[in-house]
Amino acid sequence: MHARRRPLRTPGRNYDNVKCAGRRLAHISERILKTARSAGRETGINTPGLLLKGFEEVPAVLTGATGELQLTINDAAGTIAYELTYENLEGDVRQAHIHIGQKNVAGLIAIWLCQTAAKPAPAAVAAITPFCPGPRSGTVSGTVGAANVIGPAEQLVAAGEIGEVIRAIRAGKAYGNVHSTAVGSGEIRGQLH
Repeated sequence: MHARRRPLRTPGRNYDNVKCAGRRLAHISERILKTARSAGRETGINTPGLLLKGFEEVPAVLTGATGELQLTINDAAGTIAYELTYENLEGDVRQAHIHIGQKNVAGLIAIWLCQTAAKPAPAAVAAITPFCPGPRSGTVSGTVGAANVIGPAEQLVAAGEIGEVIRAIRAGKAYGNVHSTAVGSGEIRGQLH
C-alpha cells in the first residue's frame, strides 16, 4: 500500500507565505525607490525636459516651428542649468522665458532665458541674460539662479525666489516659451514637469 502523500500546498499556509513574501518584497521595493528619489533630491539633480510647439500656445499657434528645453535643477546650489533649442520660427526670435502658469493658461514671466536687442530683458537681469541666436533657429544655454528670477509678483513670486520657480516646475505649473516677430505672445511653448 502506498503511503498517503501530503499535498504540495497546505491550504492557506504556503500560499499565504508566498503572498506575504510578495507583499514584503513590494514594500521593500517601494522603500528602495523612495530612498533613491530622496537621494536624488538631496544631491539636487533633476532633469525635466520638454518639446516646444505652437499647439501648446494660448491660443494655439499653427506654426512649423519646434523647440526643446532641457533643464537640470540643482536644489543644493539653487540653480537651473538649461539648454534651449528652437528651429524654423515663422518670425525672427525676440525673447524666451520660463513662465509660471498651468497648461492652457498664459502666465507671467519668471526667468528670462534669452533676449535680443529688439526686445531686451529688464534692467535688473539684462546683464546676466544671454542673447538669443537666430534669427529663426538656434541654441542657447546657461545657468540661472536667484538673481535671474524677476517674479512674477502678481502670482506671489518675489524677485529672487528661485525655490518657488523650482516648486512650480516640479508641480507642472511652469512652461518654456519662445516669442517671435510673427507671434509676439509666443510662437512655441512647452509645459515643464
